[in-house]
Amino acid sequence: MTRTTLVPMLADGEFHSGQALARTLGVSRTAIWKQLNRLAGLGLELDSVPGRGYRIPGGIELLDSARIEAGLSAEAGALLREIVLLESVDSTNAEALRRITTDAGAGLVCAAEIQTAGRGRRGRSWVSPYARNIYLSLGWEYHDGAAALEGLSLAAGVAVVRALAQLGMSGLQLKWPNDLLVDGAKLGGILLEMAGDATGRCQVVLGVGLNVAMPAAAADAIDQAWTDLAAVAGSALPGRNTLVASLLNELLPLAADFASTGFLPWQDQWQGLDAYAGKQVVLHSGDQRLAGIARGVDGRGALQLETSLGIQAMYGGEISLRAAP
Repeated sequence: MTRTTLVPMLADGEFHSGQALARTLGVSRTAIWKQLNRLAGLGLELDSVPGRGYRIPGGIELLDSARIEAGLSAEAGALLREIVLLESVDSTNAEALRRITTDAGAGLVCAAEIQTAGRGRRGRSWVSPYARNIYLSLGWEYHDGAAALEGLSLAAGVAVVRALAQLGMSGLQLKWPNDLLVDGAKLGGILLEMAGDATGRCQVVLGVGLNVAMPAAAADAIDQAWTDLAAVAGSALPGRNTLVASLLNELLPLAADFASTGFLPWQDQWQGLDAYAGKQVVLHSGDQRLAGIARGVDGRGALQLETSLGIQAMYGGEISLRAAP
């Protein structure tokens, strides 16, 4: 992983003087000052106290491939082809797409400390502060086109909930088609993107964004109710490497098996986590609005919307679901 050399030295959350940092790295104080400015440019919180030095408040846990791989199950480890950890990237989904479309195969994992152009569904930006959350993308290859992948993003939501439950976290729910919620506040999301032949051989990237310990300053850019795992788990919050390993223990087998199983085995689990089951909702698609009652999903992952015309099957794409006013 390419990383600013100061980050590991400051990751412990303790104060380090500029002189000590310069001496350890064998560089000038001016060089240290430039690196500190770069960290500030990445959005990393820094305290500077005269006479004491510099620190990252609370410390951070940096991503580490050895620690992640050590936490993988035998099944997940056998399915992992490569794990790419980056300090900064425009989007882990975009990076994974670039890599798998030039090097076909399955089992590529890409994660980053910060995304400079993180994205969610419908072109929305994804707030991605440095080393505080999880930005994770898994690339896989399939041979039966997009139709065989219906419901994959919903199954991935179930897989994420299962991964977090393994670490003792409860109370999570799912919002169709791709949001993870706690008490109605957004904890994370799933973004599925595809390249290749929509009717045949294609490469799919399954992206997971998960709020772990969102800094208040970064949260100012979020335009909806949100929460993070720090609020859910409190002092029992797992480290980010443990979280990534737990996610991959669920997501890698899901990706490997989905072409043969489809969404049907995940349907009941998804419906048991449905935050809007039986509730009045409004679907938004461009300027169009459609109101009804959410009645779960079918075996292909389509929302079952009850309207005056009966049950209508609604598919994801550019549709957004909201509670009725």
